[in-house]
Amino acid sequence: MHILIVEDDRGITSFLEKGLRAEGYATTVAGTPDEARLAVEIADPPADLVLLDLGLPGGEGGDVLSWMRGRGLATPVIILTARAEVEQKVQGLNAGANDYVTKPFSFDELLARVRATLRTAEQPSSSELVVGDLRLDLLTKVAWRAGQRIELAPREWALLELFMRHPHQVLSRAQILSSVWDQTFETGSNVVDVYVGYLRRKLNKPELEPLLVTVRGAGYRFADDTSDAGAAEPERVD
Repeated sequence: MHILIVEDDRGITSFLEKGLRAEGYATTVAGTPDEARLAVEIADPPADLVLLDLGLPGGEGGDVLSWMRGRGLATPVIILTARAEVEQKVQGLNAGANDYVTKPFSFDELLARVRATLRTAEQPSSSELVVGDLRLDLLTKVAWRAGQRIELAPREWALLELFMRHPHQVLSRAQILSSVWDQTFETGSNVVDVYVGYLRRKLNKPELEPLLVTVRGAGYRFADDTSDAGAAEPERVD
């Protein structure tokens, strides 16, 4: 599990990194809103949870939260701040935070909240995932795009679920391999490329915007728009 710590106080970040790593979590630190947004976009592997301070140099942590939710990112966020007023807690939770912890805090309590939030995030909040004009039914394992039913093989369905749970994020071949396939495949296997090709031919239609695109030298990204298409290039549909 990978946790992104968005905090400008080096004493706190050092304390958190040491404690979380001792519990088996990988950590990344960002000290400003811009660093946090960049870390969310390029993190490899993607963050499974964000610990977010509100008062940051150069901006507000709340702006990072709004940016994430505005892009459709469902990554769990725990606000970790000295702001203890009820109105601020309500505002943070209404903005999309999963939990709100005030400083000073007990690491044991924070760790319990991290574990609880991650457990909750692993459980589907509904019976379907929706990104743009694509809908994936988690019960029937059938996808629909622009009103058209898309039949999926089991591995294609698992691959599509992974992409839809991480919209706009670049997923490397190694990440996809470890998430969708077991460890019997070597990292040099082309099985990921083969199945991405299968999935692309079912999703990317000439009359519709491409959803599954290749990011040269990095991996693949699932997107519901082409606003930043300069960083990625759709492969041709055969």
